[in-house]
Amino acid sequence: MTEENKDVAADKTEVSVDWSNPPLLADLKADYTEALSHHNSHVTDVDVWLDNMHIRGAAKPKARTGRSSIVPKLIRKQAEWRYSSLSEAFLSHEDLFNTEPVTFEDKKAAYQNGLVLNNQFNTILDKVNFIDNYVRAAVDEGSVLVRLGWEYEDEDIEVPNLIPTEVTDPFKQQLIEQGAALVMQNPEGAAEQLPPELLETVQLSIEMEAMVELLPDPNEPTRTEKKVLVNKPTVEVCDYKSSIVDPTCKGIIKNANFIIWKFETSLGQLERDGDRYHNLENINLENNAISVSESSTGEEQINFNFKDDPRKKFDAYEYWGYYDIDGTGIPQPFVATWVGDTMIRLEKSPFPDKQLPFVLVQYLPVRKAVYGEPDGALLEDNQQIAGAVMRGMIDIMGRSAAGQIGYRKDALDITNLRKFEAGKDYSFNPGVNPGDAFHTHIFPEIPTSAPFLLEQQNNDAESMTGIKAFANGGISGEGLGKSATAARSAIDAAGKRELGILRRLAGGIIEIGRKIIAMNAVFLSEEEIVRITNEEFVTIDREDLAGRIDIKLKISTAEADDAKAQELSFMLQTVGNSMPPEFSYMIMVEIARLRKMPELAKRIEEFKPEPDPIQQKMAELSVAREEAEIEKIRSETAENYAEAKLNEAQTGKAQSQKDIEDLKFVETSEGVTQERDLQKGRVQAEGNIALEREKQVTKEAVKDSKDGANSTNSG
Repeated sequence: MTEENKDVAADKTEVSVDWSNPPLLADLKADYTEALSHHNSHVTDVDVWLDNMHIRGAAKPKARTGRSSIVPKLIRKQAEWRYSSLSEAFLSHEDLFNTEPVTFEDKKAAYQNGLVLNNQFNTILDKVNFIDNYVRAAVDEGSVLVRLGWEYEDEDIEVPNLIPTEVTDPFKQQLIEQGAALVMQNPEGAAEQLPPELLETVQLSIEMEAMVELLPDPNEPTRTEKKVLVNKPTVEVCDYKSSIVDPTCKGIIKNANFIIWKFETSLGQLERDGDRYHNLENINLENNAISVSESSTGEEQINFNFKDDPRKKFDAYEYWGYYDIDGTGIPQPFVATWVGDTMIRLEKSPFPDKQLPFVLVQYLPVRKAVYGEPDGALLEDNQQIAGAVMRGMIDIMGRSAAGQIGYRKDALDITNLRKFEAGKDYSFNPGVNPGDAFHTHIFPEIPTSAPFLLEQQNNDAESMTGIKAFANGGISGEGLGKSATAARSAIDAAGKRELGILRRLAGGIIEIGRKIIAMNAVFLSEEEIVRITNEEFVTIDREDLAGRIDIKLKISTAEADDAKAQELSFMLQTVGNSMPPEFSYMIMVEIARLRKMPELAKRIEEFKPEPDPIQQKMAELSVAREEAEIEKIRSETAENYAEAKLNEAQTGKAQSQKDIEDLKFVETSEGVTQERDLQKGRVQAEGNIALEREKQVTKEAVKDSKDGANSTNSG
């Protein structure tokens, strides 16, 4: 660190950090001061919108004697219709998020992220309360800023210090052997059949390849272990008065260089956060204590504060932003907190996404503006005109002497006047016409222009917001033409406008989900148990939560769901029995889901009709009969084929004999047979002559041989 930074670190109002270029409190306050004028302008606008909604402050007419001061809550009425339609789009499904993988390898991570994320919103974060605050802040104020965080709390507890010990009891050894065999054969069945203590011992013995059990250490029977009490994300809808956004971001929160969040706290609350805050002893409580605190509605102020120092309330400013903390020229995310002139926190941002932990959503976007506008900004003139007309109508009727009776002074004498006032029969003076002498006051007629103007303002308000109220004519297809198509066009236009608002709100919820997924992968304990159903539990490993996840929201409007359900019902009726049962079940499941009947949808999806035994037997017999007929046809075909082969062979033999007879006739008629016989005779004769010659030669040879032998013997 430089000498200048060392001097800064030595200042009791600063926090000492091992950074080469830490931001100074004066620098952070300068950003706060520069952005304060833009922030105050936004606060003024929101105050006017809320005053018009709740008819207070400048929006409430001054009371005058004998005159009406009523103002119709036109903006509030429109907002009340908007709340439920937007909130129900998020809350109509049990699970808020639907996570899908970007790549095939991330399929498991996407499924597990969905389980963890939906479980956190359903059981930890109070999803209904958060969505209601989220929607109401957007509708009332035109923008909603959500601050995310992580809450962690633990405590030290004493637990038995168990160590593996060799089992010497033969009976226990036998139990462990039987349990190990069962675990090897059927792990799931073993978990149900074996007691938990024995199952743990069996698993430990298998892991260590020896018969061991966990027993207390005689030297150190207990040990200290940290028990996690709270380990969860937090989401908070910020008050528009307590949040200052970088005015140069132009409505894109990712481009904001800083966001400052002001919150009420006390020394006791800061001390409970452990080592997060420093320099608490240097806070000047007398100068920074809050004397007046506004209520959540802003309608009243609370003049109260505690006298003791641990509970005394004061304002703290939390600065989330980017700064070149290491002198490399690249800003890095950090967080700083100060009270008055004392810095009590300065550290790098603990969030893994390296972004500011805020999500900003505009209800009605204003181009290149940080904040949006509510419906009240469009309806202010309509509410004022409607209020003026309604007050005039009420004054006309309220200031009349309706129900009073007037009479001429000479119509009754004193005695009959008393009878008249007492409701008895009376006599009027002669020469007086009772029709002219008595007059009953009634309410004056309201000019037709007044109700017409009032209705026109209501219709104009509904046309601008797209909200159809039951009390008025409001949006109708007559403005576009008297036809079903015109009415549908008007409804579609209102639905599209509401769907556009829903998309912006859904985009903010998706961004919140992404930030929580990033925090889960770092801050969650090694294993989180997520309850899926009443019977199934899934163990989530923190390392498996990483991955590229595409988050989707299950949002819809009641009108859109009803239109889809009607189209599917019409399709189901049109196709009828010509559609396979499986397709019919698919359509009925989708209709049940659109009608917000998830249990019925699940039952239809899992339903498998059991076949009728008689019909099943008839079907089997029918199949057997068809098979028998096929076998019969096959055998007849084979028999016909064999007979055809035999006939073919016989036909061929007869043809061969005929060919031989024809050949003999031709050869006989042409002398071929006689020539062949003569040739055969000549060959036979020549053979006989040759044979005789051979015999003669042989005889002569034998004779010569005998003569030679005799001459030898005689010599």
